[in-house]
Amino acid sequence: MKPFFLILVYLFAVTLPLILSAWVGGPPRQFHQELASGLGILAFSMILMEFILSGRFKAISNGVGMDVTMRFHQIMARTALVFAVLHPFLYQGTPTGGQRPWDPTRQLTLTTDFSALSTGIAAYLLLAGLVVMAIGRTQLDYKYEAWRLLHGIGALLIAVLLLHHTVYGGRYGSEPVMTWVWLVMTGVAAGSLLAVYVLVPLWQKARPWRVASVTQLTPKQWELTVKPEGHRGLDYQAGQFAWLNVGHSPFSMKENPFSICSAPASGAEVSFMIKELGDFTRTVGQIEAGTVAYVDGPYGNLSVDGRTEPGVALIAGGVGLAPLLGILRQMRLTGDSRKVRVIYGNRLIDQIAYREELGEQDVVYVLSEPPETWQGETGFIDAELMDRVFSEKEISEWLFVMCGPSIMMDIVEDHLIKKGTPSHRILSERFSYD
Repeated sequence: MKPFFLILVYLFAVTLPLILSAWVGGPPRQFHQELASGLGILAFSMILMEFILSGRFKAISNGVGMDVTMRFHQIMARTALVFAVLHPFLYQGTPTGGQRPWDPTRQLTLTTDFSALSTGIAAYLLLAGLVVMAIGRTQLDYKYEAWRLLHGIGALLIAVLLLHHTVYGGRYGSEPVMTWVWLVMTGVAAGSLLAVYVLVPLWQKARPWRVASVTQLTPKQWELTVKPEGHRGLDYQAGQFAWLNVGHSPFSMKENPFSICSAPASGAEVSFMIKELGDFTRTVGQIEAGTVAYVDGPYGNLSVDGRTEPGVALIAGGVGLAPLLGILRQMRLTGDSRKVRVIYGNRLIDQIAYREELGEQDVVYVLSEPPETWQGETGFIDAELMDRVFSEKEISEWLFVMCGPSIMMDIVEDHLIKKGTPSHRILSERFSYD
């Protein structure tokens, strides 16, 4: 029921300005002009809601999961861009500027005040740029911290520009009721940034952590463990993730999301499995024990707690093992009676982490570039492998939890659904989103 409730809240928030604008009313106009205003109103309200979807709010990410949250965030941003693109062109043929005898209040006339139009044009261009930068972030290859900063500042600037354009250039936005509605909604959106970048860091400053150990797992993978200093630590479920900031101020942008690979039952220390990819991760091996750290979490709903399925399948690609390892460790520590089977895929044999801990029983190792002496599965985690590892009964009854590259997860998810696995028995978390 929680995802359904959150969807209803979203739909209410997005359509509220549109409903109120219709209620405020005004002299009737041609359909294409009303459609233009409607699309502009929806685009603005959807953009403001993007602040909430992209903010670190546990009620959302823990309620529906990060996969759903981020995918919805992306789709709505692109939809808002389409609405914004169509918005000005639908006004074709509408009188502009000056007084008209039939329109003494100018309610049927578009403004030609450049200050009111310029903010809309600027927001229009910024929104397109922001969406393109988000889609092409990997190809553009700029620092994650720089992208976060540009994304946040750009989104806030778009909201402010649209507020000015809507109130001073819009037919409905200039109405006192609508002006207040837009002011409140923009304030809430900006407040979400304030919460993430000011209030959360203030809370973190009072709850520091210290690096307990840094252990090399493979040539490019590490386990970093932190321990709470002066507080009880993190109340989390196995499989969740947190934002980790090591060696910087809690107000620094240099924090990154990592899945927790430790188990809650193992104690207050929290461990993260980290692969060398970006600027921070390439320096993990240089971090010294005792370095101050800050942890914001937990987030996500990749958890098997409270599930009643007779078995749990953990399917990992590369460093996607991290949250699934946390789940496996928790199940072993608590004596969970459910059957469990692990599929763990990598490219090379020296990329396999925690092999001694994982063991060989009920664990299937897959290598896409195996050595000549390799006796395990080869190739990729695909439909054929799934059918070899799991019976028809297991596919229809077990819970499938997966984390790894998008292509692997798309293939596995599609196959499971095709074979009859209900969608609520498939939990997934991706590394990135296109």
